[in-house]
Formats: sequence, C-alpha cells, structure tokens
Amino acid sequence: MTSIMTNTAAMAALQTLRTIDSNMQTTQARISSGYKVATAADNAAYWSIATTMRSDNKALSSVQDALGLAASKADTAYTGLESSVDVISDIKAKLVAAREPGVDKNKINKEISELKNQLESIAESASFSGENWLYNESTGAPGTKQMVASFNRSSDGSVSVTTLKFDTAESTLIDTKDAANGILTRATVATWSTGTTTSTGSYYLLNASSSTGVASGSEIAISSTTSNSDLDGMISAVDKILQTLTDSASTLGAINSRIDMQNTFIKNLSDTITTGVGRLVDADMNEESTKIKALQTQQQLGIQSLSIANSNAENILTLFK
Repeated sequence: MTSIMTNTAAMAALQTLRTIDSNMQTTQARISSGYKVATAADNAAYWSIATTMRSDNKALSSVQDALGLAASKADTAYTGLESSVDVISDIKAKLVAAREPGVDKNKINKEISELKNQLESIAESASFSGENWLYNESTGAPGTKQMVASFNRSSDGSVSVTTLKFDTAESTLIDTKDAANGILTRATVATWSTGTTTSTGSYYLLNASSSTGVASGSEIAISSTTSNSDLDGMISAVDKILQTLTDSASTLGAINSRIDMQNTFIKNLSDTITTGVGRLVDADMNEESTKIKALQTQQQLGIQSLSIANSNAENILTLFK
C-alpha cells in the first residue's frame, strides 16, 4: 500500500542510518581513545578489573621507588663496611709489624691512630637520606629497619605490603650513647697464646666517649712499653672484630642481592599487568580501521536509500496530473 501519511521505506532507511551512525560513533571513540572499554558502560566487568589492576600497578610503581631507596641505603652501609674492613686489616697488619723486635712502636701507634680516625670518618659519613646504619647517636639501641618490598593482592581481594628487614645492630660500628652497641666501641674478648702461656683479655678499638656502657678492657693502642703478650691479645681482638665486620658485610650483600632480584621481579610484574589489562580494554586498531571504512560505505548507502524513499513519496503527485 502506498500512503502519503506513512513512508515506511523512509522510516526503515532512517532507522538503519541511525544504527550506522551509532556504530560509527562507537568506532570513532575507540579510535580516538585507543580503548574498546573506556567507561563502565562499555563493559562493566572488564572496566572494573582494569581499574583495579591499574591502581595496583601504581602501587607497584611506588614499591619500585621504595626498593630504589632501600638499595641506596643498603649500598651506602655496605660501602662503609667494606672500607672499614680494609682499614681494620691495615690495623691488624700494623700490630703484626709491631711484633718485630727493634721496630719503633710509637711511630706505628701514630699510624694506628690515623687509621682509627679514618674509621670514625667512615662511620659518620655512611649516611643516606638521613639514615646511618653504621653510626648511632640516638639514646635508643640500633633497631631493625624495614624496607617496602612488594604490594600483594590475595584471591579474596585483600591487600598487604611485604617488607625486607635488616637489624642495624649487626652493622653499627660506633655508638656514642652506649659503647656496648658498637662493634668498634664495645669490648671484644680475645684469647691468645704466647709460647706455652694462654691468656684472655678484653680490648676495644675506639673510644667514642659513650655516656653509658663504657667499654671495659684496654684500648687497642701501643707504646714502646707494650709487651709481646699484649700485642698478641690486640691482634687476636682485631681479628675477631674483622670477622664480625665481614659477617655483617655478607649479610648486607645478601640484602642487596635480594633487593635487586625483587626490583627486577616488580618491573616484570608491572609490565605483565599492563599487558593483561591491555588485552581486556585496548582497541584493536586494525579491526577498528576496517570497521570505520565499512561503516562509512554503509552510511553513504543509507543516505542514498533514504533519498530514494523520500523521492518515491513525491512520485505519488504524478497520479493526480
């Protein structure tokens, strides 16, 4: 039936054209934004997952920054310990040299004094971002330092932060408040043999003028009157201090290695999350470009169909001529 009141063909062509325009707007939005799921209206489930994982990725980025800071602190402390090991090795060598008959022990003691000053300088300088794991000036004992290592999300959605720990009591060289807390300021008990005689004594390397817990025993310092037995005791004490520092440096080295491994893992994990989110919400530009070309063709055909439908209505006038 032909009607001048209702143009069914034009209505069908207009409806098709509206659908094409809507699809074209969607495709153009995907091309311009790069996302096929840009809002919750596009796909609520995928948008929710992507938003959560993007938030977690930002947290992982902060973890990387924290790991970088932790690595710098640990590196600084390790550098100080490594230098201290070298200096104490020199002190040990000087004490062994003083054991040689006829040497000037007073001159050797001057060299030892300068090496001690170097140890103090190393301990005070090994500071990063206001933290010094080798030198303690606070009234409290050296404590455990916690370093952010990871951000975790469990299967039930709860989140947690994992930390790395290092007890600075293992690395503190000098404690100005309590000498007993410093490796170089506390008394080290040494046992040594001189000939057939076995002796025991306590020695400390540095006098930090600590207000409490002043180290008992004798300071490692020599003079022309220092006996061979005392030298043997000092050598034994310095060797024990050296072993303690070596163990502490080994622990810090292990912490550094763990931080590097964790940092690498966090970077790889962040990249993996970014890739996973991209699979959910990123637009396939090859597919979208093909769609836009097809939709443009459909749009042109739709306009022509609407034009034909409108012109058919005008042809009715010829029936009344």
